[in-house]
Amino acid sequence: MSAVIAAYWPEGRMRRQRQRRPSNNLWSESDALVITYGNSVTDGQHKPLDLLLDFLTERLSGAVNSVHILPYFPYTSDDGFAVTDFYKVDPALGDWPDIRRIVAEFGLMSDLVLNHVSSQGAWFNAYRQGQKPYDGFFMEASPNEDLSMVVRPRTTPLLREVQTAMGPRHVWCTFSHDQIDLDFRNPEVLLEMLRVIRFHVDQGVRTLRLDAVAFLWKQPGTPSIHLPQTHAVVKLMRLLADFSSEKLILITETNVPKAENLSYFGRRDEAHMVYNFPLPPLILHAMLSGRVGALRSWLRSMPPAPLGCAYFNFTASHDGIGMRPVEGLLPPTEITRMIATIRGVGGLVSMRSLTDGTEAPYEINCGYFDALTRTFAGVEALKVERFLCSQTIVMSLEGIPAFYIHSLTATPNDSESVTRRGMNRAINRHRWHYPDLLSRLDDPSSDQARVLSEMARRLRLRSHQAAFHPNATQLTLQLDDRVLGVWRQSLDRIQSIFALHNVSDEVVEMEAFSLNLIADEHWQDLLSGEVIDPDGTITLAPYQCRWITNHG
Repeated sequence: MSAVIAAYWPEGRMRRQRQRRPSNNLWSESDALVITYGNSVTDGQHKPLDLLLDFLTERLSGAVNSVHILPYFPYTSDDGFAVTDFYKVDPALGDWPDIRRIVAEFGLMSDLVLNHVSSQGAWFNAYRQGQKPYDGFFMEASPNEDLSMVVRPRTTPLLREVQTAMGPRHVWCTFSHDQIDLDFRNPEVLLEMLRVIRFHVDQGVRTLRLDAVAFLWKQPGTPSIHLPQTHAVVKLMRLLADFSSEKLILITETNVPKAENLSYFGRRDEAHMVYNFPLPPLILHAMLSGRVGALRSWLRSMPPAPLGCAYFNFTASHDGIGMRPVEGLLPPTEITRMIATIRGVGGLVSMRSLTDGTEAPYEINCGYFDALTRTFAGVEALKVERFLCSQTIVMSLEGIPAFYIHSLTATPNDSESVTRRGMNRAINRHRWHYPDLLSRLDDPSSDQARVLSEMARRLRLRSHQAAFHPNATQLTLQLDDRVLGVWRQSLDRIQSIFALHNVSDEVVEMEAFSLNLIADEHWQDLLSGEVIDPDGTITLAPYQCRWITNHG
């Protein structure tokens, strides 16, 4: 343990005398994030990180307080996830002072790409030359070993043969042959990764996203996913976070079924947050079908996050809309309808191979804004309203909401990038020419201005509502099948919010008494300002959302 302490707290850095106990104090209703690449906005003249800071401060001040910048380190492939040097900022984006300027204004989530590094980075080059300690840094296996059970998100060969000073070796590549898996059986690998974490914390990072953490520990003859040793590493990192003087948050990126995903909360001793991966496809299905049945059923099955933990809610990210999380939640016929509708608006679908030789959809590749161009019924009207409803659902649920920059800016599908780069995911990784984006945002009639201004307005309202604390009580309501309703109550039980979302293109009327509004309190819709009569009728226009509260 002394080596762990020396790696994480070098040079006598201060640490807590007592372990930080699980509580609800690491976050509040004011927390909301933007997910973005460091170069999602460029102009050819200024550093992209400076432009990103300008966008955040000028367009989203008071609406979001944190930003997840996807890997901003030097890299060779996978849009940043094949890192060559964890201690540097990609010079095409800026440098550490630019990161620290962002940190001065916003909380920063940073990627800890701890499963693998670039095949062209210094660590792997040193490994091939037999230099210590890197000669033991990478996972090796023999082609003769039983690797048939290994779970993988890719179809490329698992092992790559490389020539080294020690002779030919076969190294483990979970994702691609440019991304070589580290061998955490070697304690030196863990210690070096702890030094990386300390360096990033010293730069102002306060939330660490443990990328692809489920694959961390490998063992031939096993699935090599979610192994007990992986959970042990996460527990160690949580322990270090709990003794850190800085308030650090760990979030695990595990796009897996519910039970496996929730296992990363541990017993309140692993991740602080986990991604709600079923949310993007389930919300998309609700908006396309005009019915909330599947989404509502899933919400009812989700337990409250344990004390000291929270859900990370989103609809879109740099990856596609994963379809594996809804296997068993949506009937195959509904998944088929989703795919047909998305393809009809220019979206793409990535497939995975099954053991029987057939294929199944792995993810939908489409910008979330364009994914809502039309419904199953072919309705194209009210696209902006339909999209805003989808994003407001994310704002209303238990957990911390996060929004991809291309959702905030209503970015259309970038089909040209798909052709140019030869990858489906490029459709949702557009780089805005910043002057063009600003021009659209200054035009109140543009999709970009309509979406960003209204989302920012709703987020600013949300940030002052105690009932939207990430751990505030949530109860899923049984209402009209066209309306997703949740009741949120603040931790002190003073404020209630009945969040209603009409996912259809139809007017829905409901009796206010169905919500059990307390008769002698003043009820008002925060979004419209309308006073609600507890004995009256509540009308929801197509795709309208209401936040009906007694204490706004």
